[in-house]
Amino acid sequence: MQNIKDLFDVFPRPGRVEWIGIRLERREPVQVVDSIDVSEKKGILGDHYSGQSGNRHVTLIQAEHLPVVAALTGRDTLDPALLRRNIVVSGLNLLALKEHQLQIGDVILKVTGQCHPCSKMETALGPGGYNAMRGHGGLTAKVIRGGKMQVGDAVVVNQ
Repeated sequence: MQNIKDLFDVFPRPGRVEWIGIRLERREPVQVVDSIDVSEKKGILGDHYSGQSGNRHVTLIQAEHLPVVAALTGRDTLDPALLRRNIVVSGLNLLALKEHQLQIGDVILKVTGQCHPCSKMETALGPGGYNAMRGHGGLTAKVIRGGKMQVGDAVVVNQ
């Protein structure tokens, strides 16, 4: 029988990149892209955050949470671009990835923490948007190895 600590490293299957978005300039809308180039020093090349905080090079959100946030804000669907995250991942419980590394395409990321919502969610999602996002904001990650990632790539937890 495995102990609970050992179970923290067991995942049923890899996840999958469903969507990628970047913002070329601050306060500009998110641009949906098929692939991105990522650097250990700068994060996502071309994104307005490129070159800033190393612990927040990349933000990820779980695809399965999008319908929940949509429902909490009275919507039928939710455009991921409104949430200001870079990568939407399906099939993997992101909140279980604390202190893990992920491989997506050529890129290796180290999860650095939760990506808590900001006050901009009130504007993007309407009144209550901030609270609708609480617990559903996804993760932040630091780039350990750069490279290319694209929609459709597997998201594999490195042990």
